[in-house]
Amino acid sequence: MFRDTKAFSGFSVDDTDRAERFYTDTLGLRVSRDEAMGGLLTLHLAGDRPVLVYPKPNHTPATFTVLNFPVDDIDRAVDELIARGVRFERYDGMPQDDKGIMRGNGPSIAWFTDPAGNVMSVLEQG
Repeated sequence: MFRDTKAFSGFSVDDTDRAERFYTDTLGLRVSRDEAMGGLLTLHLAGDRPVLVYPKPNHTPATFTVLNFPVDDIDRAVDELIARGVRFERYDGMPQDDKGIMRGNGPSIAWFTDPAGNVMSVLEQG
């Protein structure tokens, strides 16, 4: 039934203005805004798969990873994001290094949050 559909995902934020600045200025993504839809943001990612970011007054941050960014060099990506003001999350029981990167349990991965508290990651593709 859905085999040939172009599915897309979405998640909420509490402040679309702040979110838009983060996604464009900090992450360098192309973002469009639809005021007719209450300020709905669309993140335009490679592969023609949009991600919708919608305002929600009673937003609760996702406690799971809502968006993963595959990278060729995780150390370079983490260093660049830190230079742009991103703080990487630390999780109890996760063997993370000084940068917050977990290595050796599958692909190397590091987690951070957007301004609304939603969890995202950079992970090294092998």
